[in-house]
Order: sequence, then structure tokens, then C-alpha cells
Amino acid sequence: MPQRLKQFLLFFAFLYGSTSTFFAQPASKNGSDADHISTIQLYGDSEFAGIPIIKLGTPFKITFDDINGDEADYYYRITHHNFDWTPSVLYKNEFLNGFDEIRIVNYENSFNTLQLYSHYTLTIPNEDTRGLKVSGNYVIEIYDDDDEVVFSRKFIVYENRSTVKVYVKRSRDLNFINTKQSVQFEIDSPNEILRNPKRTIKTLVMQNNDIQNSITNLVPQFTIANKLVYKYDQESSFWGGNEFLFFDNKDIRVSNAGIGRIELQNIYHNYLHRNVVRANRRYTYNPDINGNFVIRNLDAENSDVESDYAWMHFSLECYEPLGDGEIHLYGNFNNYTLDDSTKLTYDKESGLYYAKRLFKQGFYNYKYVLLRPDGSIDHGFISGNFDETENEYTVIPYYRAPAARYDRAIGKGIGNSINITN
Repeated sequence: MPQRLKQFLLFFAFLYGSTSTFFAQPASKNGSDADHISTIQLYGDSEFAGIPIIKLGTPFKITFDDINGDEADYYYRITHHNFDWTPSVLYKNEFLNGFDEIRIVNYENSFNTLQLYSHYTLTIPNEDTRGLKVSGNYVIEIYDDDDEVVFSRKFIVYENRSTVKVYVKRSRDLNFINTKQSVQFEIDSPNEILRNPKRTIKTLVMQNNDIQNSITNLVPQFTIANKLVYKYDQESSFWGGNEFLFFDNKDIRVSNAGIGRIELQNIYHNYLHRNVVRANRRYTYNPDINGNFVIRNLDAENSDVESDYAWMHFSLECYEPLGDGEIHLYGNFNNYTLDDSTKLTYDKESGLYYAKRLFKQGFYNYKYVLLRPDGSIDHGFISGNFDETENEYTVIPYYRAPAARYDRAIGKGIGNSINITN
């Protein structure tokens, strides 16, 4: 950060009466969040989601906790990106109405909790950043006084320029009819002339709003008037997976859904019931929220600052250690990131895989996945793959007109496998 700019920001912070102390702890180099940053939520009109998909002109909010609890100063930066998440050529004033690189001034300290933390809230639009001008892919970075990015999040802003109809089908390949789900869709844009769609239209198809589990290389198979039709089978197929597991510690002092026992040390430790490998079992319907989470404390008036943190202890019954690969916890609780905090360790004596991780009180979905040596993620190795699994699929079409300088997200379509057909 340039010295003159840093001096200005420090003066700006002083005007707002901050009593913060400066703290610097860099984020992980592999793109994970900094260790002291937790419970990051970015959402628009939906309380929880994977990658947020926000209609242009709709307010959105980002919240997070700093478990150091020292009222550190944080700033935000917004950038616009192409369909493939490379930076776009747009200047800041072409996509942003107002200014970014502003200190986040809305924060509160935790109240009546064993784990101290500072809870930050950023709402856009605000008096400095009045909104976004164009649709497309965005990244918001939160950084500290030393210009170190402590975390970043992707989000998508779309405009209603098309109608997207999404259908979920069973695979036509008999080898996968019981394990895969195929997504077919149509894009209809009567008010937009989509010229040369095989070159100007790109599509993003996601399972459960998990951008790491998405398909992006589809082109329309044929057109009917203004309608683009995508009726692929294997090319647009996803492994069905299984329903997410869950725990609920809204009352941190007593056993609840999924929690077997509780200990109080310096903070609470919640021990979950033992999980088993489900890949070799029959599918059983278990309602979930598709990998997401909700913060709540049964006894709190304001769950944002009165919800405590607890160490959640996971155990997975797997009597033979893996030769290659690693088993990880997986869910939107950390933006579907696999890191040291999600890795399970094998114990020879018990024949179990163990992990513990710090979670804020609430209702959480999670599952176990296998991280292979080549970096790929096998979602069904532990949980299994079933065509009956309830999954939500989102389709976002992007359009770049000839000679245009950025990719517009021109619609959103949603389909659910609960309505799967042959």
C-alpha cells in the first residue's frame, strides 16, 4: 500500500473513532482464508448459498468473524472478471458506481461467549460504494492494514435478459443410469439478438451452487427461433452424490441433532456420532440444505454476536487406511475449500478417521470426500452416488456481443433433481 494512501486511511479510521489495534497475519498461499478469519457469509436475497448469484441492482451483504477479537481494521476491494475468471479489461468506473478500497466500519464484538471475536458486516450499496453497473463475474477481496488479503469470495451478478428452463434427466447410458444426473436446458432471449451463439454464448452449470463442481464447455446443439437448446447426456452429467450429513449445535451445552457428547474445556467441544461409509449402502432420503449452513443460537437475541464457537469432533468408520489420497470434510462452511482444517487423520487402534474443526454455533451440512493425488475430488468415494439424490442445478448464460469488452450474465435458471425424469 502506498505510504500516502496508508496515511489517509489511518486518518480516515481515526475520524470514525476506531480503537483498533493493528494485527497482521497473512492468508494461506494456496487461496485458503487466513486462520483467524471464520464464518464468512456472502448473500443477496437468499440467506445461504454457495457462490452467490445476485440480480443486478439488488443489495448484498458480506459478514465474517475475526476470532482474534482485537477490532482490527479491514478494507474491501471489488474487481470484475471474464467468464473464465480472468480479470476483465473494464476500468473501475465502468463497473462500479462509487469507490472501493474503503475501511469496513460496521463491526461488533462478541457478547457472552467463551470465544472472543469481532463480527464485521459490509453491505453494498453504502455511502461509498453505491452499487454495481454491469453484470458478470466479480471477486471481493478483504485485506488488512498491510495490504495482505485475508480472504476473497467470488460472486455472480446477472441481469434478466433471457429465460432459462432447466430439466434434470437420468443418464441415457445404462452404465450410469443409477449414479448420474444429466442437466438439459433451453435459453430463450426474445429481446436480445444472440448472434453466432456458438461463439458468443457461454454457459455455467453448477450442482448445489458449488462452482468447483460445475460444467462450462457446452455449446448449443441447435436453435429454434430465439431459443438455444442444450440436450446433452454425458457431456452435461454430474455424479448424483448423496444427501449431506448435518449437525445442529444451536444449544451448545446439550446434545442435539448428530451430537453424542459435550465437554467444556477452555471452550466447548462437541463430539458427533460416528459416521460410516455410505457408498456400499442403499440410498436413504435425508433432507438437507445442499451443503450450506445457518448461524443460530437458541438463547440469543442476536445470533451474529451471541453465538459461541465450539470444537466439532468428527469420526468416520473406515477400517483400512487409504493407500493414496486424503479424506476431507466438505461443505460451504469454508467455501468448499480443502485445507489442513478439513483433513481427517487415521488412527490404527480404533480403525477410525478423525478430525476436529472450529465452528460457530448453527446448523451445518457436511460430507466426506476423497482428495486424490492428482488434485481431483471424488465426491462419491465415501458417500456413494445415487440418481435419487436431491440436488439443485443452476444454469447461468453469458453473452459477449461482437466487439464487446466483457461477458454479461444474461439470466439464471434453476432445476431440481427431485423432479428427475427419464
